[in-house]
Amino acid sequence: MPQFQMRNTVERLDKPSSYAMSKYKKRKRTDDASTNPDERPASPSLEEKLSDATTLYVGNLSFYTTEEQIHELFSKSGEIKRLVMGLDRFNKTPCGFCFVEYYTHEDALDCLKYIGGTKLDERIIRTDLDEGFAEGRQYGRGKSGGQVRDEYREEFDPGRGGYGKRFEQEGYANEYGGGM
Repeated sequence: MPQFQMRNTVERLDKPSSYAMSKYKKRKRTDDASTNPDERPASPSLEEKLSDATTLYVGNLSFYTTEEQIHELFSKSGEIKRLVMGLDRFNKTPCGFCFVEYYTHEDALDCLKYIGGTKLDERIIRTDLDEGFAEGRQYGRGKSGGQVRDEYREEFDPGRGGYGKRFEQEGYANEYGGGM
């Protein structure tokens, strides 16, 4: 009789996202190449940082979603300590993400389980554990000040400001009946 290996059908929710892991690996490579290990103590691994993380990154929000809407939804899984909206670096307007900090790690995990993947303002939101909010992370990293992914979007998305910035600048949006 063949041996069967039992395997989970659902991935663990408290593991790092692929984005967080790629960022951590890139940082680790540059640290290993540029510093002497005798000079400073080793920093904790990303898994160790996330094992008691209380902060969540929330993405794919509409540009028109308010702090009040986010607070109302996310407070259903625990008491919120702090809510930081992601802003366009130049215009200081919301750009589709935020950080939600809870008082306990268990509340953050409950939020991942029950709120991640639900709809808010007709958009399916995604949540990931985050190692913690630091000043400056609330701004978009794209060249136009918003999120990088919004610069290259070719389809019209009314919840995220229409066409992507690069798409509009190159004049393609006019060909498809939108843009400037």
